Amino acid sequence: MNRMAESVIELDGLTKQYGGFTAVNGLSLSIAKGEVFGLLGPNGAGKTTTILMMLGLTERTSGSALICGFDPARSALQVKRRVGYMPDDIGFYEDRTGLDNLMYTARLNGIAPAEARHSAEALLEKVGLAASGKAKVGTYSRGMRQRLGLADVLIKNPEVIILDEPTLGIDPEGVRELLALISDLSRNEGITVLLSSHQLQQVQQICDRVGLFVQGKLIACGDIANLSRELNQELHAEVELAAQPWTPELADRLLALEGVLGLNTGEWKGENAPPGSILATLECDRNLTSAIASEVITAGAELHYIRRKEPGLDEIYHRYFEKKEEGA
Repeated sequence: MNRMAESVIELDGLTKQYGGFTAVNGLSLSIAKGEVFGLLGPNGAGKTTTILMMLGLTERTSGSALICGFDPARSALQVKRRVGYMPDDIGFYEDRTGLDNLMYTARLNGIAPAEARHSAEALLEKVGLAASGKAKVGTYSRGMRQRLGLADVLIKNPEVIILDEPTLGIDPEGVRELLALISDLSRNEGITVLLSSHQLQQVQQICDRVGLFVQGKLIACGDIANLSRELNQELHAEVELAAQPWTPELADRLLALEGVLGLNTGEWKGENAPPGSILATLECDRNLTSAIASEVITAGAELHYIRRKEPGLDEIYHRYFEKKEEGA
């Protein structure tokens, strides 16, 4: 993946303590140029504290950080010029229009008036607010405010954007559109995105990699497939199949296979499913897909489909969370 060859965020042993409480504990993380990285964890895990240290808005206790090649503790201004940050609660001038707010941000970043207006109008178009740009922000919905917030962080042409719970409080359609916008920024414009969230399903949709953050520690990091494969060594495998006719003898044969731990069945409601078709899920101590398929065919049944079910991000997260608690 060539677009991810150059690292733009480097954290090494980053730690933040408040008295005897450790909010972030030895965080080491590398995020590449153009990558969409999801920092995933429950509220209070230390995600926002991490972001504030990356921006130079709070001092770290120990460790190091480089953002676009600059240390935020020593060169906070250089970092802020290159990074756009959207907090979970965005502040705008409510009695001014969306266009006015964007132009104000542009002027604060030293952009000339004519260019500021052109950029603001172009960004309103990009985020789907062209028709609402001249309405006062006080009339905007939560989803519209989040889109305006995205335009606000983009107006200075950042290399990196950091989004803290960007989909909080938005309806499902608004979430879908906002995530599509974020994905587009990475894919088509090469912007690096760090997305902090506790919304597992949303993170799974657009992130190249995720970091699972619990009690101030990064307990796992990787893409969904790799995290899933790691867990598969510990989780029981599940094989799902649809077959017809389904007989007690077939069920007994499958349960007799070495490594099959359990069987659940129900009516298969697939398209053009023949009468009597059964959807079965077998819990196994390893991947027995081939052996199960062979047994169904040997029994004289018709195998409509078979697949090994991979754990989703929610299962991955909760399993790693359980591992963390077990090791505490």
